[in-house]
Amino acid sequence: MLQSKIILGSEEWCSFPELGIPTIKARVDSGAKTSALHAINIAPFKKEGQNWVKFDINPIQNNVKTILHCEAPLVDKRVVKSSSGFREERYVIQTSLEIGESKWVIELTLTNRDSMGFRMLLGREAMSGRVLVDPEQQYLLGQPTSDSLKEAYKNSEKASSGLRIGLLASNPELYSNKRIMESGEMRGHEMHFLNIKECYMKMDAKTPEIHYRGGLILNQFDAVIPRIRPSITFYGCALTRQFEAMNVFCLNSSTAITQSRDKLFSLQLLLQSGIEIPTTGFANSPLDTDDLIKMVGGSPLIVKLLEGTQGKGVVLAETKKAAESVINAFKSLNANILVQEFIKEADGKDLRLFVIDGKVVAAIQREALPGEFRANIHLGGTASVIKPTPEEKKIAIRAAKAMDLKVAGVDIIRSSKGPLLLEVNSSPGLEGIESATNKDIAGEMFIAIEKHFKLDNNPKNNVLSSKS
Repeated sequence: MLQSKIILGSEEWCSFPELGIPTIKARVDSGAKTSALHAINIAPFKKEGQNWVKFDINPIQNNVKTILHCEAPLVDKRVVKSSSGFREERYVIQTSLEIGESKWVIELTLTNRDSMGFRMLLGREAMSGRVLVDPEQQYLLGQPTSDSLKEAYKNSEKASSGLRIGLLASNPELYSNKRIMESGEMRGHEMHFLNIKECYMKMDAKTPEIHYRGGLILNQFDAVIPRIRPSITFYGCALTRQFEAMNVFCLNSSTAITQSRDKLFSLQLLLQSGIEIPTTGFANSPLDTDDLIKMVGGSPLIVKLLEGTQGKGVVLAETKKAAESVINAFKSLNANILVQEFIKEADGKDLRLFVIDGKVVAAIQREALPGEFRANIHLGGTASVIKPTPEEKKIAIRAAKAMDLKVAGVDIIRSSKGPLLLEVNSSPGLEGIESATNKDIAGEMFIAIEKHFKLDNNPKNNVLSSKS
């Protein structure tokens, strides 16, 4: 009986001839029940009266230029729980698997595996009765050479036929930046990572320029996506203004980024647009501390540094004495602060609505760790998919419009008075919201750019998985 079974290592190469996938590296995992195949741009359709699904795949890890267009009969839609505990509804297909000299039919769920190490996961249901796994071994059935892999996919290279786009940011290894670069290349654009600290400017009435370290002139860009961290807001916005002076389209303008980074000014702009916020106080002198505390309803209350970000520089003062101490300590350091009422009923939760080009493209609820009141993902908060109310969507869209931001992460808190706006972020992170919702948020950013240039791209192609 054992001799009839195939022995596999923890990693093997396989193929799916019916899908036109000549070879793909798989993680062999008997701990996973279902098998999964990396897929993007998933879309169901009818073929001769039957339910089918079409999708794209980048079969080689870290290679977004090689792309295959696949389609298969649709077997089912099923809720699958990932290893991280996230539940996701996936399309299920049935197709032939070839591995070594063997071939049999298996079920595959389709999901985006960009953040995983393998484009394919072979689970125990597909292996049952046929396979034994030696977890200490790899590629027992062989593996392709780089030349044979290149030959197998020689007709699948996607030519760049889009725009020349720069990502103006600081860290190329950051998840959000990597996703933006990958998504842009996937959509056929020529992408360039522009490190803010390595750019410098020539200001001239006739020929304004931006140079890159080494003397390269950054010209002939169609668009720039600014992703400016708070610590370099001044210089990053100066570079963005310079690109604007060179008639380069900036997804978020320098003016919009500057005013969104000024917490006090942004709150004033939001109030002018009729958007409700938690009661907030601002004063210049420690002599006004007592009235400032009364102004926001007393303790407990929140003290925020104007230049704080990702939950840093935000303090919960639970008593009047603690509030006085925190406020006066910040004032003694000449720090500008806001004092804000504490919304106890929110229970450490808030909403992040991602707005792109005037529409809410995704929403999550963030929940703080036990004993913590800040729900930021960077501070260990967890994210879950949530359906925002029409009122919450309306607030998020109005807030992004008030800030004049094409791309905005809008934070809302649910209170006994109704939804209140906390903050508008001009460089919102993608990792938490893409992981929770399984939506290609980076792709939505490029749809906004393509719309500006009136490119004929199908905006439906950005959805990683259709939610019912």
